[in-house]
Amino acid sequence: MKFWLSLAAVLAVSACGVETAGTAATGAAIKKQELEQGKQTMEQMQQKLDQANQQVQQRAEQAGGDNK
Repeated sequence: MKFWLSLAAVLAVSACGVETAGTAATGAAIKKQELEQGKQTMEQMQQKLDQANQQVQQRAEQAGGDNK
């Protein structure tokens, strides 16, 4: 009887470890996805800034051409 109780206790404890490992893996996958989304957002913002800078430069060139 003690053997079965001990076996049940060992299995219960080891199952908790497996659940914890699975939870950690899921958390890591979510963090990786968040990082990738953050990188995409940064790239999009950089593109928008580049476009805005080009528009400012073009307008400055046009304004300079209009004054001649």
